[in-house]
Amino acid sequence: MNSRSKFFGAFIFFALVCVGCGNLPGRPAAHSVPIDPDDISDFNFLYAHNCAGCHGPNGKGGVSIALADPIYLTIADESVLRLATANGVAGTSMPAFAKSEGGMLTDQQIDVLVRGMREHWSKPGVLSGETVPPYSSPTSGDASRGAEVYTSFCSSCHGPQGSGGPSASSIVDGSYLALVSDQGLRTVVIVGRPELGAPDWRGNVPGKAMSSQDVSDVVAWLASKRTKYPGQPYQHSEKSAGEIR
Repeated sequence: MNSRSKFFGAFIFFALVCVGCGNLPGRPAAHSVPIDPDDISDFNFLYAHNCAGCHGPNGKGGVSIALADPIYLTIADESVLRLATANGVAGTSMPAFAKSEGGMLTDQQIDVLVRGMREHWSKPGVLSGETVPPYSSPTSGDASRGAEVYTSFCSSCHGPQGSGGPSASSIVDGSYLALVSDQGLRTVVIVGRPELGAPDWRGNVPGKAMSSQDVSDVVAWLASKRTKYPGQPYQHSEKSAGEIR
C-alpha cells in the first residue's frame, strides 16, 4: 500500500470515528443545548413569558389593559412603551423588566418587545381626522368639575357614585385605585377596555366625545377617592381574641 492510499485510509477511519462520536451515549443533541436567556430575541417568546400573564395572550388584555389595541398604540409612543417596560410603574402592579432595574431582560430584549408591539398591533392612521386627547395631561384636573364629567359620561355604566352599575363594576374601589396610577386611569378613560366592552373617549355619550380637559377632570375626581389605607377600616368584632366563634 503506497503512502497516498494509507493517507486516504486514515482519513476515512478518522471521519467514521467522528461520526460515531456524535451518537455516543450521554452526548447532548444539538437541539437540547441550553440557550443563554440573554440571547433570546423572538418577540412571541419574550411576550409570552414576560407580558401575557397580565396583558393577555396575543396582547388582548387580562388583568391589565390590552396592548394589541391600535388606539392605545396611537397615544402611547415608543418612548412611553420602553419606559414602562424597562422601569415599570411605581406604586402599581407593573414591574420593571430591565436588568438595570432589577428585572430579567436586556436592553436589546426590551427593544424587541417594544418594536414587536408596534409592528404586530399598531394601525397607522386608525384615528385620522380624530381629535385625540394626549397621553399625558397638559393641564391639572379639577376634581369638582370631574364629578360633573363623571355624571355625564360614566355614571350610566358605573353607577351614580362610581361604586358599580348595571353594566360595569366599581371604579372607586379602594384596592383598585391603590393599584392604578393617575396616568393609568387617564389611559383607560381615553382608550377604554375594548376586551371588557368599555368604550373609548368617543363612545360614552353618542355623538359627544370627551375633551382632554374632561379626561383630566374625571381622573382628578377618581384620584380624590383614593383612601390612605385601602380596605380599612375593618369591622371590629365584639368578641375577644381567641374566643370561640
